[in-house]
Amino acid sequence: MTSQKTIAVEVVYALPHEQRLISMLVEPGTTALRALELSGIPREYPEVDPATARLGIFGQALGTKGLAAAAEYVLQPGDRVEVYRPLIADPKEARKQRAEKAKRQAGSE
Repeated sequence: MTSQKTIAVEVVYALPHEQRLISMLVEPGTTALRALELSGIPREYPEVDPATARLGIFGQALGTKGLAAAAEYVLQPGDRVEVYRPLIADPKEARKQRAEKAKRQAGSE
């Protein structure tokens, strides 16, 4: 039996005006955090700090819902590491403001 020397993964970071997707080969046992560091995204985008970046795998935030934290999550072949940007607005507050606006508009008709 031969041992697998590398696995293919992707690291992606999306901004409103662009998306950066890095396809790379990493050693088995590489964590999501290490893949982010190896991708070069933190050098290309200084606002991405590996120490505080929120990461996920295929839309599932690491460190939640039973998933290991980014520093412990061991990547599997084909995994896509996603770098999440901070929220601009609180989703609950934004929803509340939209509801209030719709209510005002309905009342003025």
